[in-house]
Amino acid sequence: MTNDTAVFLGQWMRAPGTTGAVAPSSRRLAEAVTAPIPHRGDPVIVELGPGTGAFTAEIQRRLGGRGHHLAVEINPKLAEFLAARHPKVDVVVADAAELPDLLERRGFLQADAVVSGLPWAAFSEGTQASLLDAVAAVMGPNAAFTTFAYSFAKHLPPARRFRRRLHRTFEEVVTGRTVWANVPPAFVYHARRPRA
Repeated sequence: MTNDTAVFLGQWMRAPGTTGAVAPSSRRLAEAVTAPIPHRGDPVIVELGPGTGAFTAEIQRRLGGRGHHLAVEINPKLAEFLAARHPKVDVVVADAAELPDLLERRGFLQADAVVSGLPWAAFSEGTQASLLDAVAAVMGPNAAFTTFAYSFAKHLPPARRFRRRLHRTFEEVVTGRTVWANVPPAFVYHARRPRA
């Protein structure tokens, strides 16, 4: 068992409702989720629910030292682990619903991409709405929001509720292909243009 998996599993056992998965995401899923990160300029990238950093590492690779990477993690132990592993990332222990304030305190009004590892299907409808409202509030005109869901759960009521909420929040929602090289297999939602 890798150190990432041990840390992740330990935190899941303590708080399964906020950790949401039993193992870190695969490199293939990380590549799919981080695809919209701009290749040029100094983008502002927000990562929600980074856990042990499966997406964080890929975001950092894509940024190559450019821009600002803010990682918002509600679990202090996971945030501490992440900050030690990725010292160039601005890791903050906070609720993702505070996103507009978190960006403003850092001198940013908008994000160029928001990448989420949050366990959306584990959240109530109200929590899903407040988090997506916070995401939509910080997205620039060409920004993208990406998140993932497990393929086996896509027909369950919480997952269907989240999908409806995505379509109510964004004008464009595209479902990516299944990433079979993930345990369990998952797919990515790509969303753009928050509705007014």
